Amino acid sequence: MKRRDFLQQTAASSALITLGGLGLSSFTEAKKNTKITILHTNDVHSHIDAFGPEDGRNANKGGVARRATLIDNYRNENPNTLLLDAGDIFQGTPYFNYYGGELEFKLMSKLKYDASTIGNHDFDNGVDGLFAQLPHAKFDFICANYDFTNTVLDTHTKPYKTFLKQGIKIGVFGLGIELNGLVAPNLYKETKYLDPIEIAQDMTRILKENEKCDLIICLSHLGYHYKNNPNKISDLKLAEATQNIDLIIGGHTHTFLPKPTIAKNAIDKNVLVNQVGCYGLYLGKIDFYFDSNNNKTANGASILV
Repeated sequence: MKRRDFLQQTAASSALITLGGLGLSSFTEAKKNTKITILHTNDVHSHIDAFGPEDGRNANKGGVARRATLIDNYRNENPNTLLLDAGDIFQGTPYFNYYGGELEFKLMSKLKYDASTIGNHDFDNGVDGLFAQLPHAKFDFICANYDFTNTVLDTHTKPYKTFLKQGIKIGVFGLGIELNGLVAPNLYKETKYLDPIEIAQDMTRILKENEKCDLIICLSHLGYHYKNNPNKISDLKLAEATQNIDLIIGGHTHTFLPKPTIAKNAIDKNVLVNQVGCYGLYLGKIDFYFDSNNNKTANGASILV
């Protein structure tokens, strides 16, 4: 990709969004000491190749190779970058039918993903099928509200993980959707689903108070919003019921957001909620800026692959 085209394509970021209650004007007058870039995908569904020229509205979009080019460019621009996925890595093309997830995990490892949560379709070959592919994943699976105690996945996932980038401590935790009704019980076996809001409250307390994180991110496969079922837990419901989450990276509903939604949390502070559709057509990019007092603002956009 030509540098000029790359810069034009990525210039459509939203205005700076204030997080943590700091006034926007006071931040913009301060020196931006540290920039943290979060890149993310969701619901890629085994789409390895780019769509062909005959594929309707998705023609000539997507593909792992093109995504790799974008990711490399952003990492070269800012070494303080994390690459995350919000689940449903599996199921959607013959690659999964034939290789069972091996190729997806190997390619994500080559792209140097830092972490992923687990989507409902990642159970399509059962907990045993998912477990069998874990050796090909050189990144961590993070999910706090699935209790895998009595399954082969026990001890092979983490509720959260922390990262340190140029003195900024970042905490990432994961949440999965209720599997009952979406996945056959013989596939998820004795996996127990725990209330995501209660777990999120526990995770944010641990990450804020115990781990002393400056930035807290939730990798969610709960779904963005359910218009016809407003009581169902979604990313927007999660945002308003909790505090101390700065960013919710979502999946499951294949919702395309051109830029992050700004939601209000339980104490009326801003939370960013983002999701980039499906099939690897877009790459989410959110930049967080920390001043010398660790106050933060952010902007973000969805980048066409």
